[in-house]
Amino acid sequence: MKLEHLYRRRVPVDKVITPELARACTELSHEIRRQIGLVITRRGAIEQVIVGSGRELELTDLSRFRLGRRLLRGVRLVHTHLDNEPLTRDDLTDLALLRLDLIVAIGVGSHGLPADVYLAHILPPNPRGRVYDVWAPSAFHSFQLECDAFVDALETELTRVASDHVVQGGQESAILVSVSTRSRGDQQERLEELAELVRSDEITVLETVVQRTHDIHPKYLLGSGKLKEVVIKALQRGADLLIFDQDLTAAQIRTIAEMTEMKVIDRTQVILDIFARRAHSREGKIQVELAQLRYLLPRLSGQSTALSRLGGGIGGRGPGETKLETDRRRVRDRIAHLERELGAFARHRDQRRGRRFRRMVPIISIVGYTNAGKSTLLNALTESHVPVQDRPFETLDTSSRRLRFPRDREVIITDTVGFIRDLPKDLMGAFRTTLEELRDADLLLHLVDASARDVQGQVESVEAILSELELDRIPRLLVLNKCDRLPPEEAEALCHRYRALGISALQSSTLRPLTDCLERTLAERLHEFRGTPASPPVVASSSVGSGIGGP
Repeated sequence: MKLEHLYRRRVPVDKVITPELARACTELSHEIRRQIGLVITRRGAIEQVIVGSGRELELTDLSRFRLGRRLLRGVRLVHTHLDNEPLTRDDLTDLALLRLDLIVAIGVGSHGLPADVYLAHILPPNPRGRVYDVWAPSAFHSFQLECDAFVDALETELTRVASDHVVQGGQESAILVSVSTRSRGDQQERLEELAELVRSDEITVLETVVQRTHDIHPKYLLGSGKLKEVVIKALQRGADLLIFDQDLTAAQIRTIAEMTEMKVIDRTQVILDIFARRAHSREGKIQVELAQLRYLLPRLSGQSTALSRLGGGIGGRGPGETKLETDRRRVRDRIAHLERELGAFARHRDQRRGRRFRRMVPIISIVGYTNAGKSTLLNALTESHVPVQDRPFETLDTSSRRLRFPRDREVIITDTVGFIRDLPKDLMGAFRTTLEELRDADLLLHLVDASARDVQGQVESVEAILSELELDRIPRLLVLNKCDRLPPEEAEALCHRYRALGISALQSSTLRPLTDCLERTLAERLHEFRGTPASPPVVASSSVGSGIGGP
């Protein structure tokens, strides 16, 4: 009955809490030896009365007070502390994590009377990285604060600093999170690759958080306590996004977003967004949209409650579809439509391939890890002007050019989309029709960035994808690019190790041995095709170390 009586109270908007209400809470808290908490709105209404233990208070669901565009939640928490102790670490974590207007602890003194007041509030992003300000304790009966004016001024300052951050930066900012059971070196390499992808997507990386564990938390990946630390760090740095190196399930995205109330994306979403930015041709745009829809479809149930809300009342009863079912059906219909369009593009490619076959024009396809320099090499060999930049996935649309060898032999050389380790299945499916064009290649030129930190890992990733596409039976020539970035002896040792040819696509003098090798290899392939005896080919088959001798 005493708790129900607290609900009927109201607090003037200019007060944190009235003396009468504070005394009622401390006396009740003293009587039952438990903390009592009140969640109070800016209008002074008491929305929740919470009974905790003797040492802590567990806040119930505050989802109805969603942040939206506000920087503060619009409610304050006033609660009692049995031994008149200051705000705890958990109190301050809740303040920052839940974006409360204020958090106030009222100490319980002798005979259950209010003793001291402890108050803290959030700070705007600042050079010192402080998330909150904790006031010095004050005796309850001498404590004064015009609550409404203070909170309004605080939110105005938070909004001003946030606007300055957006205008000055011009980009979204993110904290990268990696939780892995892999080795430390492998995890670090993947995180560096994610950072490169994120920067390529025009997002500023503020900080990285790494956790190695034996067991991945099924809901939060890194555990609720560690996740709270990450959110506080995001508040300190003014981050807009949390980007996870791992692919997240719909349930994980939902639970992490609900806990942090931040935008949460995973590695696949970053890659999909890069593809959406870089696709220029109609076919490329269709492939990207198809990949995005395939990624979205199994995650529709986790987007929000709005997607699964039933239409009730007049006109909403009886047979019909839920909003979620309607969304899924529309996505499936759109996927089917895009697949038909891709089929039309595939038929056009078949016609072009037929004409090439009749003319007996050999095809060389350049494959390799993203940002290995494939487009740069195509330009250097054919004097073309395919757009190039030093960033991942610059090329999405397949480019084919004619290459004439010194002996007046002509071939078609094709530049393809780059590969990446753990290539998202949705992307693989969407680009399968494009990648299947590699089946007609007489030779795959596997280009590798010799200056990459993990050359072996990149080679193995490309080989694994080629094997998955059943392209591992096509002869391959392993070529190490960007050798000019290495000392000559190191480049030579690397070429010897992988039995590869070393070049720099930016130095034309290094390309003559490559064109000679390509011409010789294709001539041997032509002899084999015609049944003419020929010397053993210099191009090895499908092993990871395949290729030719170093320079």
